[in-house]
Amino acid sequence: MIKTKRLFDIPHYQLANHPSNNMFVTKVSGEWIGVSTEHFIDEVNKVSRGLVAYGVQEGDNVAMASTNRYEWNILDIAIQQTGAVVVPLYPNISEGDYKYILNNAGIKLCVVGNEELFGKIKNIEKEVETLQHLFTFDQVAEAIHWTAIHNRASEIDQSEIDRRKEKVKGEDLVTIIYTSGTTGNPKGVMLSHNNILSNVAACQPAIPADSNSKVLSFLPVCHIYERMLHYLYMYIGCSIHFAESMDTIGDNIREVKPDVFTAVPRLIEKVYDKIIAKGDDLTGIKRKLFFWAVSLAEEFELDGKGLLFKIKLGIARKLIFSKWQEALGGNVRAIASGSAALQPRLARIFMAAGIPILEGYGLTETSPVISVNQFDKGIKFGSVGTLIEKVEVQIAEDGEILVKGPNVMLGYYRLPEATKEAIDADGWFHTGDIGTFVDGKFLKITDRKKEIFKTSGGKYIVPQAMENKFKESRFIEQIIVIGENEKFPSALIVPSFAFAKEWAAKKGIDIGDGSNKSISENTQVVERIQQDVNNFNKELGNWEQIKKFELLDHEFSIDGGELTPTLKLKRKIILAKYQTEYKRIYSE
Repeated sequence: MIKTKRLFDIPHYQLANHPSNNMFVTKVSGEWIGVSTEHFIDEVNKVSRGLVAYGVQEGDNVAMASTNRYEWNILDIAIQQTGAVVVPLYPNISEGDYKYILNNAGIKLCVVGNEELFGKIKNIEKEVETLQHLFTFDQVAEAIHWTAIHNRASEIDQSEIDRRKEKVKGEDLVTIIYTSGTTGNPKGVMLSHNNILSNVAACQPAIPADSNSKVLSFLPVCHIYERMLHYLYMYIGCSIHFAESMDTIGDNIREVKPDVFTAVPRLIEKVYDKIIAKGDDLTGIKRKLFFWAVSLAEEFELDGKGLLFKIKLGIARKLIFSKWQEALGGNVRAIASGSAALQPRLARIFMAAGIPILEGYGLTETSPVISVNQFDKGIKFGSVGTLIEKVEVQIAEDGEILVKGPNVMLGYYRLPEATKEAIDADGWFHTGDIGTFVDGKFLKITDRKKEIFKTSGGKYIVPQAMENKFKESRFIEQIIVIGENEKFPSALIVPSFAFAKEWAAKKGIDIGDGSNKSISENTQVVERIQQDVNNFNKELGNWEQIKKFELLDHEFSIDGGELTPTLKLKRKIILAKYQTEYKRIYSE
């Protein structure tokens, strides 16, 4: 039960119940510097008054685009207090997307993080008629620093902010989040205070943290997943530390020693690959012990495997897995994983290592969590856990997951037809995901409804599940399964270039100049990946086995247009971009 009625009440709840000197902590010049709950609230009130002085009205849409930082959270709460609506923007989308969103939302005031983002918005500023004010968090030449908002706070009395806050109700729109989308223009998901607060309340039991806990934040806070967790962390009084960048996460985890952090499967895969690479570098008995522990972890079961297995696991944890735990700071109680499917094998191995990964499921439209694996309600590898409180799920005849509950969005902004298509007359939200219940209570996602395709022989192919399996190969960094209306499924594969280089060096294989192109064209690399493909094919039906593949010479990326900001494959764009490789597979 949450004792706050609006999101902007949460900092005040923390001040009354869990006041902290380290509400938010940022690394500045090599030192971790914290700010107190009281200071945070004071800053928020100043910015709220400054926004009103700049003409922000109740119901206005105010945008911000930035990487994670303390200032983002200040502005988020400050906008809410004025009765305006927060429109967070991903810092890694295109100018075209910024132009569309700013126009669609009728943005009058926008704050961006740095010089690069300022340049992007500045380039399209004249094409956004409503945009009146543009500020930056960083000091940027020719830009107005956001302290200009603070500086106008004295023009407005705090009583005006209090008056506006009093008028805001829990059912009111608080934010419009534009989904990245794999096709077409982004859609603005409208969420209320109640939507997000219901998720904060329902997820509180699942997060093993309290007012003494430290958490590390590095996933984009503009995404509802990390943002909802920020509200939850604030509510229970955790100290939120901001990672310096994606490149420094490993160092920051060791410095902060967090109790909890959130991650996406891609990051967990990379962490695991680094651990295995270190194991590969060992020799003699140390190497044998390392891989004995890993193979033991692959057999781990939550309900136990007998006394002998427990003894072996105890030895493995002491000799090997304790070092894994140290690499993650030594205090991790849980890693919350979401946004995409996690390999069940990795969930099993990390759990055996004493590093629980709690995989969950949800969408922006559901604020976001629908289900999550949790200690008190049970954990099942390969599932996304049990439903959170007050959320219902129904599996439609075609396997689609339908959701009903207080977390379901108000609708899509200015898209009534799309809203009707997504939420039926009975209030069920159609997720577009295919799933089933295991053991009567654990939700399992099998694929995206729109991504399942048929071969010319009429056989269904479920690409996401297959891709997740093939990514267990250390040689495969990324993969997309293709073959709609073709005789057989195939794949476009991005090799793990770093691992392929290491492997070639150890085997004495000449890979030319070591470039991505030379690696992807190397016959022995292709043959080695074919071995792994053949092995995984044995676990598939004849109709779904990968008959052919092409290696690509660079990774799919957000900047390249192949991935959404949440790292999902843009399948149509990838197919269009790699028609040469596609034709090479299917023209023979």
